[in-house]
Amino acid sequence: MSALTTVLLNLFVIYAAARLAGLLCARLGQPVVVGELLAGVMIGPHALGLVGVPSAGVIDLFGGNHALAERALDLVLESFAEVGVIVLLFTVGLETRPSDLLRVGVRSALAGTLGVAAPFALGFALMRATDHPGIESAFVATAMVATSVGITARVLQELGVLQSREARVILGAAVIDDVLGLIALAIVSAVSAGGSSGYEVAIVAGQAVAFVAFVAWAGTHVTRRFSVHVQRLDALTPNDLPLNVSLLLMLGLAALAGLLGLAGIIGAFLAGMILAESSDQFALDERSKPIYEFLVPFFFVYIGGEVDPRSLADGGVLLLALAITAVAVVSKLIGAGGAMWGTGRRSMAIVGVGMVPRGEVGLIVAGIGLSKGIVPEEIFSVVVVMSLATTLIAPVLLNSLYARQRVRAGRASASESVERR
Repeated sequence: MSALTTVLLNLFVIYAAARLAGLLCARLGQPVVVGELLAGVMIGPHALGLVGVPSAGVIDLFGGNHALAERALDLVLESFAEVGVIVLLFTVGLETRPSDLLRVGVRSALAGTLGVAAPFALGFALMRATDHPGIESAFVATAMVATSVGITARVLQELGVLQSREARVILGAAVIDDVLGLIALAIVSAVSAGGSSGYEVAIVAGQAVAFVAFVAWAGTHVTRRFSVHVQRLDALTPNDLPLNVSLLLMLGLAALAGLLGLAGIIGAFLAGMILAESSDQFALDERSKPIYEFLVPFFFVYIGGEVDPRSLADGGVLLLALAITAVAVVSKLIGAGGAMWGTGRRSMAIVGVGMVPRGEVGLIVAGIGLSKGIVPEEIFSVVVVMSLATTLIAPVLLNSLYARQRVRAGRASASESVERR
């Protein structure tokens, strides 16, 4: 089997599994993303091995080196997954106007800051209490910091509540969360290398903050000015000019974010956000929907496929993984949820749960620690379990929280109707 055929077959299996599992979850009243994640676990290289396993043709292409062929195939699938999550955050940005985020700016800043501080402090304390080295504890704590906003964004989008106050707080906090998580990773990496981190960390932090602030401010003003010209040219060209310009902006800002050390999804989210003012005018949501439907499932199936169920065979590893997962959930509820104090228990719970998923962010941090030889295999497995567990927990809890809200709203509406009669 040729290399191209192998890749195409893997993509076919991933997409088919995502759609079937998503349909089943939807019929059961659960978020589609849960089905996609579980499908990834089942068909991944650590379980059934239907994807991520190189064929003889791919192995021959790399001179018989099985490990190199496996990594090459994984890189192709990972690239599809990353483009998928970039498209997801772009479409979420299209539904998030900068003015909406500014209205919840203080809450978002507080949720993002406390949502980083609490997991790091509690995670580090737990690892040290179980006699793990300081730098190893710091890497695990850092992996517990950043939220994988792609998971939450997908659920909020499915539920149709992206315009709610809680959703805006979560999205704003996720940007701050990512910047602070980047700074934490830079500090821990510098300390592990034995170097002085002060100047380098300050540069990284400054670049991150300046990038987010400049794009959010300047991008919105530029878009308003040039949207008229795009509309005029759209009538003169055979191509879908608004969509093409939007996709160029999405990829450009995602790449620029990556060059600055930020996650590409932040750039994609900002691209969507600065186009939000023109989204209705150009029907960007509808125009980008086919791209979204095709690419986004690859991300969630790929994340699920990263999990090795065999890592739970060791009782000690399983116990630590459960403890770390519990701390990861509780710390976000305390930190991010606590930032909503005074707005009601339901709002506190929604924001806290919305910030729970760690997803690919935790895996990336743990992977860096593993490659540096700081985090051993068993601790990497612990972080993987934590990342997957928090990713699976959040959609189910969010769905339940909003379902209760709809039930209460329905009861209130019914009682109002009775009173009027």
